Amino acid sequence: MPRDLGDVLHYFFDESEAPREPAPPHRRREPPPREVELPLLAVPLGDQDVVRAAMVWNLAVEIARGGWNASVVAPAGAETETLWPEPGRGPLGAELVLTFAEDLGALTRSARDVSATTAGSDPGVILVRVPPDWLSKASDAPALFSWTLLLTSPDPDDLLETYAVAKRLHEANPRGRIGVTIHGPRCVSEAREAFDRLDTAAQRHLGRGLVSYGLLIDDVHVYRSIVSRRPVGLTNPRAGATKALQAVADLLVGDAKEGSGA
Repeated sequence: MPRDLGDVLHYFFDESEAPREPAPPHRRREPPPREVELPLLAVPLGDQDVVRAAMVWNLAVEIARGGWNASVVAPAGAETETLWPEPGRGPLGAELVLTFAEDLGALTRSARDVSATTAGSDPGVILVRVPPDWLSKASDAPALFSWTLLLTSPDPDDLLETYAVAKRLHEANPRGRIGVTIHGPRCVSEAREAFDRLDTAAQRHLGRGLVSYGLLIDDVHVYRSIVSRRPVGLTNPRAGATKALQAVADLLVGDAKEGSGA
């Protein structure tokens, strides 16, 4: 069912409080009783979207920190060195896999290969970077868009662009789950208002709600991690940005474990 931002705010610090200390580094849950392929989570990201790409990679690291499987699958291209760290296993076991896929069909097959190879006794998530230009043919690969995460700032232009992407994803897969994470809000109320605007538009014009995956903080630690190419959670484990990343990662894993993105 659709989830409002208000339903997940208990994961985040109150507006009147300083960020609390993050949870202990190892939060392993009980594994499922059998091996299953990991769900694919499509994340549209532009070629120059360095900040959001950094957030996606940091989310993968936080998912792995919790004891889950986590991989990022992305098409290789000229922007690869700008957006991502070195491919392969990284901090805490998070993996970056670059593929030579040139269309959504090939990207889906590559992501499924990683999912099948990675699947084991632990649940997890395969985050799949989708170039926005490829979304014009989203209807050619509806399975890839069974579960999608849209990252947007509260800026009105960003919200308008994000709604347009949500509309295209809905047309490609009307039953797909479309999640939204607000990044860079000045306060919790600004994030709530931004999500509510998107959700209201989706319900009014698409006949469906969106799912909130909370908020992420654009603070100096995020930008330092981009320059150093090291995860925020390892360099600054007590930072507010780390706590927010952990909370969003927990929400994603929770839905993955319940099969919401399957």
